[in-house]
Amino acid sequence: MATTVMQAGDIDRALTRIAFEILEGNKGAENLVLLGIPSRGVPLAARLAERIAHTESLPDAKAITGSIDITMYRDDLRARPLKHPHPTEIPLSGIDDKTVVLVDDVLYSGRSVRAALDALQELGRPRTVRLAVLVDRGHRELPIRADYVGKNLPTSRDEQVKVELTPLDAEDRVVIA
Repeated sequence: MATTVMQAGDIDRALTRIAFEILEGNKGAENLVLLGIPSRGVPLAARLAERIAHTESLPDAKAITGSIDITMYRDDLRARPLKHPHPTEIPLSGIDDKTVVLVDDVLYSGRSVRAALDALQELGRPRTVRLAVLVDRGHRELPIRADYVGKNLPTSRDEQVKVELTPLDAEDRVVIA
């Protein structure tokens, strides 16, 4: 049985709060880049960038948004079949000497974030790297912590947390199964 723990309005409020926290921590949007970790981190990064662009009167939210493919940096490639890689898309301004915020839907073991950090090293040298997640469910296997969290959601290892986001899914919600 699945239980909905966040609905569309909850997700919107969490993203608005995270966007303001990012702006406060960075003292504005200058030298800021948001990189989504596929698949659902990409639309989350875009939504955060839209809120930041609106607040800071930036002409184009896409100028600070991109995605980072972690496929070849995962430590479970031998155990799991290779999925279709997602293209890495970096804003034209690059990431060198920027504050890069990695954006993901669920923080669990920390292994996806570690893979993103490894992939990021090949793209340039950011001034600082931060992590924003919609849901932190605990059970870390690596010493990784999110700087910005939409919802802390204690779970058992037997439970699954599924984030659904339009346009990838029919609706916006977070479900525990």
